[in-house]
Amino acid sequence: MAQAAASHILVETAERAQELKTAIEGGADFAQLAAENSSCPSSRQGGALGTFGRGQMVPEFDEVVFSAPVGVVQGPVKTQFGYHLVLVTERND
Repeated sequence: MAQAAASHILVETAERAQELKTAIEGGADFAQLAAENSSCPSSRQGGALGTFGRGQMVPEFDEVVFSAPVGVVQGPVKTQFGYHLVLVTERND
């Protein structure tokens, strides 16, 4: 089964997610922004979610994690939890 490891930042609005994405693209540290801005408990680990298999996350999140290039910030991705920026850190397909 395909496995991936990812980090994310969860915020309430697409606009805030886009602001953070712009900051990351400008050189800001993903983990630092996750710690300061994400409403997910994973913020304590810099947004790291660990390793998980296909189908273990909500469908919108799962789709991005198992299709996006590794190491490139994706998003905003809307789920029932809010808006995510997603960083796939590793994946074996």
